[in-house]
Amino acid sequence: MSAIQQQAISPELRSWIQEQLGQGFDREQVLAAMLSSGWQKSVAVQALDEPLGGSTVASRVPTLDLADARPTLSIDGHEVKVLLTLSQPRIVVLGGLLSDEECDAMVAAAAARLARSETVATTAGGSEINPARTSDGMFFERGESELIRTVEARLAKLMNWPIDHGEGLQVLRYRPGAEYLPHYDYFDPKMDGAAAILKRGGQRVATLVMYLNTPAAGGATIFPDIKLDVSPIKGNAVFFSYDRPDPLTQSLHGGAPVREGEKWVATKWLREGVFV
Repeated sequence: MSAIQQQAISPELRSWIQEQLGQGFDREQVLAAMLSSGWQKSVAVQALDEPLGGSTVASRVPTLDLADARPTLSIDGHEVKVLLTLSQPRIVVLGGLLSDEECDAMVAAAAARLARSETVATTAGGSEINPARTSDGMFFERGESELIRTVEARLAKLMNWPIDHGEGLQVLRYRPGAEYLPHYDYFDPKMDGAAAILKRGGQRVATLVMYLNTPAAGGATIFPDIKLDVSPIKGNAVFFSYDRPDPLTQSLHGGAPVREGEKWVATKWLREGVFV
C-alpha cells in the first residue's frame, strides 16, 4: 500500500482493511502495515475498528484531572506528584500517592493473609495458579478497615471513578527472583468463562499499581510495547487505562524479576460498572 498523503478514512481504505483481514492477517499486522505506510496511529486504529462491526467499541475509562498541567494534585489535603504522563498509551506515574505509614500499615495487614497468587481462570471464570505469576498475594474487601476506606476514597477522587466500580485492593509480595510475565489486565471476551466474569461489573478499564516498599534491586513495572520501565519506589504508583480489550491499547505490562530484597505492591483494578 502506497503512502497516504491525506489522513482520511476512505471507502477504498475500508475495502483494503477488510481484504487483509479476510486473508487471515490479524489487526496488529494490518496496523503495522498502515503505520509503515505513513498513517497516523489514531486514524489507523479508527479505520480498523469500523469494519469489525463495533466489536471493540471504546469504553469510558477513569481519568486523572491533569488539564491544568499542575505538577502536584491535592486530594483531601494529600499532595500527589505527577512524575510522568503519556497520552498513548495512557500512563501516569505518580509520586507520594501513599504515605510511608499507609504503606507499612497495608503490608502489616496483608502479611498474615498471603497465599500463592492466582490469575483468572480461562475456563469457568474462577482463578488458578499460573507459572507466569510467581508472587504471593491477598485481597482486601472494599471498605473492610479504616485504612482501606481512606485509601479507596483517595483513589476514587484521583481517578474520578466510583468506589463501587473497583475491585478490592490486591496486595502482592515478590521475593527475589519472583516476577509477573507481560500480560493484559482486561478480560478476553472470547475466552471460556468470560460471560460470568463480565457479569460482575463489566470489563476492566484501568489499573493502578501502588508500591508499598522500595526493593533493593529489580522489580520494575515494564511496558514492553513502548519500552517503558517504572521503578518501584515506596509510596509511588503507576496508572494506566485501556478503553477496549485489544492489544492495540498497548497496555501490555509485567513485573520484572526482583533481583534483591522483596517488592510489595497494592493493585486496584477499575471496572466499567458496579463490581459485585
